[in-house]
Amino acid sequence: MKRIVSLVLALMFVFGAVSAIAQVPYYSIPSDINEIFPLDGDPIQLNVYSQLANYAGIQTGWSAALLKDLFNVTINIIPDSDGTFETRMASGNLGDMVVWGANGADYKNAIEKGMLFNWEEYGFLDMYAPYVAANYTDALESNREISGTGDVYGFGFNVASTKGSHQSFFYSWDLRWDLYKQLGYPEIKDLKDLMEVFKQMKAICPTDDRGNETYAVSVWPDWDGNMVMYVKALATAYRGYDELGIGHYNPLNGEFYDCLAQNSPYMECVQFFNELYRNGLLDPNSMTQNYEQMIEKVKNSGTFWSIFNYAGSMAYNTDEHMAQGRMMYARVPDEAYPITYGLGTTGGVRIWSIGADTAYPDLCLAIMDFLATPEGSMTMWYGPRGLMWDYNADGGMYFTELGKKCNLDTKHDLTGVEWVSPYTGKSYTLSGNFNDGCLQINNNTLTKDMVNPDGKLGETFNKDTWVSELTATTYDIQQDWRDYTGVSLSDQYFEKLNHYIIMPDIPYAESEKDDELTVIWNQVTKAITTYTWRAIFAKNPGEYNYHISEMKRICKEYGYEKCVAWSQQEAAIKWALSQN
Repeated sequence: MKRIVSLVLALMFVFGAVSAIAQVPYYSIPSDINEIFPLDGDPIQLNVYSQLANYAGIQTGWSAALLKDLFNVTINIIPDSDGTFETRMASGNLGDMVVWGANGADYKNAIEKGMLFNWEEYGFLDMYAPYVAANYTDALESNREISGTGDVYGFGFNVASTKGSHQSFFYSWDLRWDLYKQLGYPEIKDLKDLMEVFKQMKAICPTDDRGNETYAVSVWPDWDGNMVMYVKALATAYRGYDELGIGHYNPLNGEFYDCLAQNSPYMECVQFFNELYRNGLLDPNSMTQNYEQMIEKVKNSGTFWSIFNYAGSMAYNTDEHMAQGRMMYARVPDEAYPITYGLGTTGGVRIWSIGADTAYPDLCLAIMDFLATPEGSMTMWYGPRGLMWDYNADGGMYFTELGKKCNLDTKHDLTGVEWVSPYTGKSYTLSGNFNDGCLQINNNTLTKDMVNPDGKLGETFNKDTWVSELTATTYDIQQDWRDYTGVSLSDQYFEKLNHYIIMPDIPYAESEKDDELTVIWNQVTKAITTYTWRAIFAKNPGEYNYHISEMKRICKEYGYEKCVAWSQQEAAIKWALSQN
């Protein structure tokens, strides 16, 4: 706080943030962390093993400057890949910070083997993570239960300060609204109608901005797991059933639908994707490309549709496109019931933890504590406070001019931008684009859809709820969507339709599989993903039926029924938890 006071005059000049500073104080490092680890010494490198990361190596860009400024650290990110977890477990060192994709078998195994640091040891939690200790009590208790030892080894992601309501709809059903308008807003009752709309869109928009062929959708295999990701996600977006094991779980009655069953939600969507392919509406590179290659096609107007906001409207709706009268936004089939997830105080399955062998558990806790604050969460989403966003005189959140550019175009180049730290007064020259500078650990702490407790206007962290954004300039194509739907934002549109299913927030952790089932599971899920892709790219119904038949036959020989039985048991556990 002493540093902040000494910088007030400079910050008034640099950021024009007189009222912002008076309204909401800047974050202050807890305890004596900078006395233990001086900011003027050589930076400490922390190794972060993240099962969620899509990046390997030293963190760069604006978040690297922020971490250097606040904690005098650099972080080396180690993503997950085949054999990485086993190798690191065998070495006896998972890393300084460890971020888990799930709180299941791998996480519990690491605890059993003594590979994770107990946060309450030596009183470190209270000393070095005071915000977490005071505000994440339910999430810490949930971790205590999941860990099975009575000790705290971390907390899950998407923590809310209060229970109730639900997250924003990221299954957003984004459609090229300008093309839909040009077609006269045809009826979209179900997937069959959606297919016909895609055909008409391709007829009036056969090529993208670079002259390449357009498609209804472009997908990618990088995130496939037990099933093909986009296929199982479409079933979730259309039927409202959550992924579970090798199938889907119905939050309304606890029923489990195994993916290979006749007329299962998964098989319904496999057939839909095959029909897309046979009608020239699925990008033929979908089975081999990565996420980055896919998203470039979206940005270049190469697709008409996405069930995800991050692969649709968030990527496509730049100032340039909307000024040209082009936009992707929500149009849900009338019979669809997309899922959304309930807000809860216990946190989700993706765990923030610390390696037992780190030499810097106190420093790791302090970093996680900052990331767990409202200011740290806002920073992870939108960039450094003052430079990219801040609070106005009314205590409302707003983007700076630079922040707005970065939010509309995550590839906006920051090379040469000067950032004067509001924490230390030091100056940094940034490099790279905004997206590359985002923290590549790829996990969040607070949920984006909770009200920001530091704000004064009841706004959530989600920029779509900010008064400053709601009163911003509206493009004609935006207004057309608003006139059609009668609302201003996609979440309001979903609420108005009242066609969605809430998956309640429950303290569920996947049960461990024994060694025999693990072997069977890996064989079965590999066959499911392999033959799903083959069925999707089948050239005719006969070839499609052959691949589906082979998938079922091979999976049955491997022991598919044992996988189904395990998944059904997990569904029963989930249902019981949801009744409490």
